[in-house]
Amino acid sequence: MNVLLFLIPISLILGGAGLAAFVYALRSGQFDDPDGNAARILEDREPD
Repeated sequence: MNVLLFLIPISLILGGAGLAAFVYALRSGQFDDPDGNAARILEDREPD
């Protein structure tokens, strides 16, 4: 039972860190162009 006193706060901290990383990625614009990469892979030309 004493183990839960350590595991619950650790899991909440890790979950909060994951959520913070997701929100940071969302706000920094990493998910702005999801269709661009899907169409770009079909082109034959080399990237610049």
